[in-house]
Amino acid sequence: MARTKKLPVIVADPLICHGKPTFKGTRLMVWQVLELLEAGVSEKEMYEGYPTLPRGAVQAALRYAAERAQAESLLPFSVHRVHT
Repeated sequence: MARTKKLPVIVADPLICHGKPTFKGTRLMVWQVLELLEAGVSEKEMYEGYPTLPRGAVQAALRYAAERAQAESLLPFSVHRVHT
């Protein structure tokens, strides 16, 4: 399986972090940045704490999450309506 580009700074490579989406040139996974945001860590703190994190990575993680949520459906494929 080849490396795929998700957004300009997000890539997935089966040889890096088991193919999980990471930031280009790092082993930092997108889900880690999203969890840091959820925990209240600011963008500034992330860039200071992870100097290899590319600029724009935090916004790219949010964009990636939004695109995944928009594309995903939690309902089963066949939904039968019951008329009452």
